[in-house]
Amino acid sequence: MELLAALVDIVLHLDRHLVMLIQEYGSWIYLILFLIVFCETGLVVTPFLPGDSLLFVAGTLAAAGAMQVEWLAALLMIASFSGDNTNYWIGRYIGPKVFTRNDSRLLNRTYLEKTHAFYERHGGKTIILARFLPIIRTFAPFVAGIGRMTYRQFLLFSALGSTFWIGFFVIGGYFFGNIPVVKQNLTLVIVGIIFLSVLPGAIEYLRQRGR
Repeated sequence: MELLAALVDIVLHLDRHLVMLIQEYGSWIYLILFLIVFCETGLVVTPFLPGDSLLFVAGTLAAAGAMQVEWLAALLMIASFSGDNTNYWIGRYIGPKVFTRNDSRLLNRTYLEKTHAFYERHGGKTIILARFLPIIRTFAPFVAGIGRMTYRQFLLFSALGSTFWIGFFVIGGYFFGNIPVVKQNLTLVIVGIIFLSVLPGAIEYLRQRGR
């Protein structure tokens, strides 16, 4: 429970924690943010790391002079793209080793073939849209690798998705994060970003449950 409470506190008060990290580590903050974004997108076991809200707050602090927004955006785009590709190759390596049987109810080769067909048809928009959905963005490239989505196609849409995602939130935080009403209610803004990020996935889940 203490770990969960600490995680919630970090997510809801990212501005305070980032300011403390910048004060303590200086320019190393770029590497710290790089690693957080890389792990959130590149390691299947870390979908709980902050994403959208972290990017927005980082952009806000960059506007206040704590970081260079050009370096920040460029490094985080590279982190996101690298994480995506790491996740893809983990899935591509694991898939053939796991989905080997035809009589398994969960891990049979038929599902692997269906996943491959889906990503060949809809993989591009899936990779891009998943960028804006917490947790799903961690698993989408992994599943694309399992389904053996054509790598050249994956590279293109991964680059586009990384650019759109980082650009939207970092630049958004840079231009809007220091507006007085936003700055004074940053915790509420962070909660709103989290809510709006989760909402599409929750709606789709409820629709599927309804069916």
